[in-house]
Amino acid sequence: MSERTVPELDTVIEGTLRAADLEFEHPGPGRWVVTLPGEKRLRTLVGLTVGGHGFRVEAFVCRQPDENREQLWAWLLQHNARMYGVSYSIDTVGDIYLTGRLPHAAVTPEEIDRLLGSVLTYADEHFNTMLEIGFGSSIRREWDWRVKRGESLRNLEAFAAFADPAHRPAE
Repeated sequence: MSERTVPELDTVIEGTLRAADLEFEHPGPGRWVVTLPGEKRLRTLVGLTVGGHGFRVEAFVCRQPDENREQLWAWLLQHNARMYGVSYSIDTVGDIYLTGRLPHAAVTPEEIDRLLGSVLTYADEHFNTMLEIGFGSSIRREWDWRVKRGESLRNLEAFAAFADPAHRPAE
């Protein structure tokens, strides 16, 4: 079977993104940036790239952890075994991404939809756990600082179970 061309695949990608009513940019042939709305992670930017022989999906999820790196990376690796289409990876500084690759023949509206659904699910559902493992001390300090100053805790409510002193085990 012959390879599909970048313009052919761009047509498939654009049609899929429009049908799903997703926000996207098309900075050049074979290059797409899609914005996926979330709940825990408010939005996830996903890069879609058509290469000479394959299709790449990449989404930044979380910056390198401040603490418990090995614990967080082990947690990510354990999840990789159960994930569809994408897996967690880290770059040279330790930032966390979701990445996946497909051959041109597998680039269909249904598969693009499944991959974007996977990215959204994993980035959104796992985000707070990643923050708790990799940034727990900072979140607890921020919680305490806001309480002392009478500041809003609204955007930290998801972390109350471990950040609120009323929920913390006695030291």
